[in-house]
Amino acid sequence: MVELPFHRERPESTVATPLALSQLREFDDVLDARSPAEFGEDHLPGALNVPVLDDAERAQVGTIYKRESAFEAKRIGAPIAARNIARHLETLFADRPRQWRPLVYCWRGGGRSGSLVHVLRQVGWDAQRLEGGYKAFRRQVVADLEDMPRHFRFHVICGATGSGKSRLLEALAQAGSQVLDLEVLAAHRGSVLGDLPGAPQPTQKSFETKLWTHLSQFDPARPVFVESESKKVGNLRVPDALIAHMRDARCLRLEADTATRVALLMEDYAHFVARPEALAEKLDCLKSLHGAERIEQWKNDLSRGAWEPLVRDLLESHYDPAYRRSLLRNYRDAQSAAPVEIRDITREGFLGIARRLKRDHS
Repeated sequence: MVELPFHRERPESTVATPLALSQLREFDDVLDARSPAEFGEDHLPGALNVPVLDDAERAQVGTIYKRESAFEAKRIGAPIAARNIARHLETLFADRPRQWRPLVYCWRGGGRSGSLVHVLRQVGWDAQRLEGGYKAFRRQVVADLEDMPRHFRFHVICGATGSGKSRLLEALAQAGSQVLDLEVLAAHRGSVLGDLPGAPQPTQKSFETKLWTHLSQFDPARPVFVESESKKVGNLRVPDALIAHMRDARCLRLEADTATRVALLMEDYAHFVARPEALAEKLDCLKSLHGAERIEQWKNDLSRGAWEPLVRDLLESHYDPAYRRSLLRNYRDAQSAAPVEIRDITREGFLGIARRLKRDHS
């Protein structure tokens, strides 16, 4: 009998949850053997999608499993999986060195990841399988997000709409401070006008994995700067333990005059200036709060390009009253928060404030 040129198989190694981010980074690659749709909903940090079955193939095999039997599903699925794994070997893994060490997972750490790990180890790579798969990791993320926030000292950046909170967070990160920017992670600016053009929000599961990843990288001995968000950022919910800990934290209040805030908002929402019809659609969402007459007035300003009076009126009539009510109700330190005056809205201006805050609140 001619022996195939594979490496003699070693006993399979598995990695169990709970899993630290530092453990993931010990592997050369993290391979997600699930279908593209499963991967798109959420995946482990930094994972590569290496589907053993694609979406249509997974649906086909699943239907056979339900309608006929597990045996028939495996009989049909095995050659499909074998062909896909062979293609990955010839393409994605063609340049991997002998010392390559990947971590592989699927939904429950069963057939799909087991098949891929078996072949990789036959070749001679030290592939390891995540015990319990994505399902076990997901349980860990949910549990960790209940516990992790209490280990950090948050400094909450609050201030009226347009006072530069997001810009200051960006400058703080650039200055070397620890920053949890929920709006960046959620791909949303947190208001009815907060959709980012061309950037759909992640799923709730993906958002929570991003939160877990960022919190896992922070040093509990150093403060974490965060914005005074509400319970939801767009369509995504901030985990209860995190929002509760933020609301009990120390606040820093940004203060800027109306002209400065209008200028900042005109820059931040330039996509509406380019597409005023998109803003007109969003304004209709405020009809129940302000009535049809006020909405028509704002649309008239919009149609004649009166951007400054429009933005000013939106601030004074809608955003400021709503923000004050929400902030004072939810953030106990907001009333007595230390003021931070915003005058210079350039990148260097915010960076100067960030460096001072880093020095004063380390």
